[in-house]
Amino acid sequence: MKTSIYKAIALFVVISALSSSCFEKKQSNDSRPNIVWIFVEDMNDWMGCYGDNTVPTPNIDRLAQEGIRFDRAYMPAGVCSATRSAIALGAMQTSLGVHNHRSSRQRIPEEKIELPGHVKTVYQLMRENGYHVINNGPKNDFNFLWPTQNEEELKKRSGAYGSGAYYTDNREELLYDVNKPSYGFSLDLLTDRQEGKPLFLQIQLIGGKGNGKYKGARIDSSKAIVKAGRHIVFTDPGSMHVMPYYPDIPEVRNEIAHHYDNIRLTDDQVGHIIAELKKEGLYENTVFFFWTDHGMKLPRHKQWLYEGGIKVPFVIAGPGIKEGQVRSDLVSGIDITTTTLALGGVGIPDWMEGHNLLAESNPREFVISARDRCDYTIERVRAVTTSRYKYIRNFLTDRPFMQPQYRDNMKFTKDIKAYYEDGKMNEIQAFMWSEERVPEEFYDLENDPHEINNLADDPSFESELNRHRVLLEVWIKETDDKGQYTESVEALMGVLTQWSDVAVNPEYDRVKKAQGDDQE
Repeated sequence: MKTSIYKAIALFVVISALSSSCFEKKQSNDSRPNIVWIFVEDMNDWMGCYGDNTVPTPNIDRLAQEGIRFDRAYMPAGVCSATRSAIALGAMQTSLGVHNHRSSRQRIPEEKIELPGHVKTVYQLMRENGYHVINNGPKNDFNFLWPTQNEEELKKRSGAYGSGAYYTDNREELLYDVNKPSYGFSLDLLTDRQEGKPLFLQIQLIGGKGNGKYKGARIDSSKAIVKAGRHIVFTDPGSMHVMPYYPDIPEVRNEIAHHYDNIRLTDDQVGHIIAELKKEGLYENTVFFFWTDHGMKLPRHKQWLYEGGIKVPFVIAGPGIKEGQVRSDLVSGIDITTTTLALGGVGIPDWMEGHNLLAESNPREFVISARDRCDYTIERVRAVTTSRYKYIRNFLTDRPFMQPQYRDNMKFTKDIKAYYEDGKMNEIQAFMWSEERVPEEFYDLENDPHEINNLADDPSFESELNRHRVLLEVWIKETDDKGQYTESVEALMGVLTQWSDVAVNPEYDRVKKAQGDDQE
């Protein structure tokens, strides 16, 4: 009997050893692709691959040629933290209540937003399924907190409560390490990479937030952004095309030219990233995702839901991706997440709302984008984009389009506003500066790409307008769009704690009243 038991134990040990050896071998020869996200801030699609040759963009163009260029990619929001939160979760920010810009950010404990226990970010899911996950960039700018093993470390890194995700004590948790460079990319980030694991690398580039000065100056790339290998040839403001919704004044031309300068610099950075990954022997088995979080910082672009704010460049290229594809189907930013998981062989959780862009599936009928509170400015706007039309619903019509916001003291804002106040704007240019806000906007994108002819009151488009109204109403109900609910007193108290006197919306009155009642 004992002999039989010993034999059984010995056989179990041998089988276990073989199984362990096979597991280690499988792990060390993991053939899944590396996945690199090149995540750019504040940038339009003014690139050669999208038909704009104002500045050379050979590296981005080459990625587009080697894979898929998406011509109708729309972000979930026109501002960074809401878009970033949605992409991290593969679901609309409005579905999980993380839609208000920079919530949970160095304010008060009651204002913190934590995800439901079953919800995990793409970074956590990729790491749990065998990927070595690295973030390169300064932005841990989510509208929710991730749990950390060390609350004191959290406080040390970002003030009282911070936002986003942080390394745990054993450095297994994404994201930002304060000792790393802010923007750009260095192979030093790969020194801690675990041998045999495929890599999931998020590289954040400064994009339209670059430090470029106007004509005659040099972009300072010594600290904030990686050196590009050549000096910037500054774009001539005098040669710029000014969109019809802007007045043709020097500061607008300067800002447009400045944006082109930063696009050129970003292209250099993309080339640098590719070259560095080739040096490391990672390039051949790497799938690249290149996109921007929203449009440039001029009004009507960043924070707004017009094409300039939410329609972005988006490219996927790498092994297994057929070259030279151009797709015009509607894509949401949250599809980046689910496509990434599918490429990595990771199951897509039920809470995710994104589509796998590389699978055979029915194209989207529409995409939704949302604008909610941005810093201290309370908004609620929703956009439905279909193959031909854009429907925008402005829910808060008691306030102007140009509410107080962070750009108020920038020179281009001051100059544009002065031009309006002097009565020099035409009707198209003055639309956004009027004190009156229309409840609905409806645009024929095919014939009106600049979205300057509002068809909401045109009887010939009544049927299409009603169809889009229904699409939005059903989506709000089915997803339980959290933007339809007023923010809590505690949340708005957190905003007041940070912004104080510049928070002037009427929603803050009840917070101030509550504070006054507490003091009595």
